[in-house]
Amino acid sequence: MSLRFIYKLLLVFIGIYILFTLTDNYILDHQASFFLEQKINLRDSFRLPVWLDVMYVHVFVACLATLSGAVNFSRGLAWQKRKFHRINGYIYVVSVILVSLTSGYLAPYATGGKLVSVPFNMVNLFWPIITIVAIIHAKKGRLDKHWQWMIRSYVFCFTNMFIHLISSVLYQTGVDYTRSYTIGVYGSIIVNVAIAEAIILYLRSRKSS
Repeated sequence: MSLRFIYKLLLVFIGIYILFTLTDNYILDHQASFFLEQKINLRDSFRLPVWLDVMYVHVFVACLATLSGAVNFSRGLAWQKRKFHRINGYIYVVSVILVSLTSGYLAPYATGGKLVSVPFNMVNLFWPIITIVAIIHAKKGRLDKHWQWMIRSYVFCFTNMFIHLISSVLYQTGVDYTRSYTIGVYGSIIVNVAIAEAIILYLRSRKSS
């Protein structure tokens, strides 16, 4: 199976994922009712209208990062449309920073309390750093390193997907929602890192063979 075919499949999957995410958050569950029902012992500073506004911005910029990042993995586009690739890359960087900032607001109110807000904030700190490292490698002409660090950065676009995938499986097997969500958060980070390193190793092996 060629990398081009795999990339096309990835684009189709990402398109469906973004469409589902936007529909689920802006139309089907407009008030994020189920998610809010699971939150207990919320801080006095919690304000639902503000929380919802920040969450909607968070979802939008997360989808934008997912889309712009996916487009920029096209090697043909990177070589033939370098200006677009560069501009789209900066859109990705800004989107990642905005995702991290909005997540920083949402984290203290996360289901599971501090046990969940701490790993969220660690991701909010390290994701932009990883992304900036990728940009530095690009500016210094180290393109292989740039691609590797972009892969490490991009997988975090799917953090929410893996959180809900893991937590849903656990919840359906009888684990309470808070514990399921907590395990999902930690599990998603492990899965993200593992997938990124597996992809990098796979690409290295293809290049050396």
